[in-house]
Amino acid sequence: MTREELFASRVYRWAAIYGILVLALSYFQPVPDPWRLPYLGFVGTALVFQGVFLVIARDPRRFEPLMPVTFFEKLCFGVPAVAFFLRGQADAISAVFGTIDLLLMVLFFIAWRRLARSPA
Repeated sequence: MTREELFASRVYRWAAIYGILVLALSYFQPVPDPWRLPYLGFVGTALVFQGVFLVIARDPRRFEPLMPVTFFEKLCFGVPAVAFFLRGQADAISAVFGTIDLLLMVLFFIAWRRLARSPA
């Protein structure tokens, strides 16, 4: 495995481990009744993506075409969480987790670019 592949593998593996831990805990948070189903649907979909991250981590070169999709997965929560916090409509913990997602998106992008520039 090249250095670029190893970097991508580690980034995606650690992102998946972090995501599984955080999202699994989300199932135990109280959610207001009218929003329970959309909330649990969001958490479940996000958990599925942790599996995608693990697949990419196993063979980054093979799954390089899938990497740009993962940027959007991180942006879908990161941007609204930070934006809502800045408008006073979300708490600080949401902004922290949103910022972590945005940082992971940057790492995903770096891993993808490094992999794309390296010889196969």
